[in-house]
Amino acid sequence: MTSKGAVGTVRALWRFPVKSMLGEELDAAEATESGIVGDRAYAVRDRETGKVASAKHPKRWPSLFECRAAFVERPRVGGELPAVRIELGNGTAVMSDAPDVDTALSRFFGRDVELARATQHGFTIDQYHPDVENYDPEGHRDEVVEVGLGAAFFEGLGLPSAVPEGSFFDLYPFSVLTTSTLHRLGEYEPESRFDARRFRMNVIVDTFERGFVENAWVGHTLVLGEQVRLRVPLPDPRCVMPSLAQEDLPRDPRILKALARYNRIKIGGALYPCAGVYAVAEATGTIHHSDRVCLV
Repeated sequence: MTSKGAVGTVRALWRFPVKSMLGEELDAAEATESGIVGDRAYAVRDRETGKVASAKHPKRWPSLFECRAAFVERPRVGGELPAVRIELGNGTAVMSDAPDVDTALSRFFGRDVELARATQHGFTIDQYHPDVENYDPEGHRDEVVEVGLGAAFFEGLGLPSAVPEGSFFDLYPFSVLTTSTLHRLGEYEPESRFDARRFRMNVIVDTFERGFVENAWVGHTLVLGEQVRLRVPLPDPRCVMPSLAQEDLPRDPRILKALARYNRIKIGGALYPCAGVYAVAEATGTIHHSDRVCLV
């Protein structure tokens, strides 16, 4: 049975201005119906294939996690987004509004790419499914699969899209993870570092209870601080990205194996390895670090 009431406090807030690049930690974030302002505002798009570059295919895009993107000014609700500074893994940097931004990115990635600001009817990526038992319920192991995401995912199911037209969100505009899930995974696999950065979530909640507590939040609403209400429709199935190296975190295939072994959840009739939950906004406003989080 789900225990309602106070569940914790906001430990960290994250925004990722360019899809699949490292992002920026925030003291406060403006939550709108379209997600945190500026989150996944841009993506690198391969001009040859038309597909969006994703760290979900690390063999093709091994350098995405060597790049970091951050806004030069704080984005405002309803305003034009300010420029993004993109720090590349070769020590150079380029601004999102620079005339040569596509040239700089193409030179770094070794492919003809562009910095895309919007997409139409969703987008397509190539996703690598690792050779991990119980990772993919469709049975893909050590192979790459083409996947439609964003509005294209929902269109394929004949459902209204949960993300705004033109956005680069995979499925939903918010993602939430608890410290208790990280701690539980660390108890199961003590040799691995279950750092929150691996999971690229918008909101990290410092929780009071033990275990995979957010699994029980599905179908309920989180209240963050005085204004923001986030409805939780689904657990968050995990891709290969949490196992990849970034900054001081080494590549670690045991991350995915732990999820497949200890936290598979039924979604649409199949079991998926999950960590955290997706969310959509019922009420918007500002989320602050250390805000109280309640379940209603």
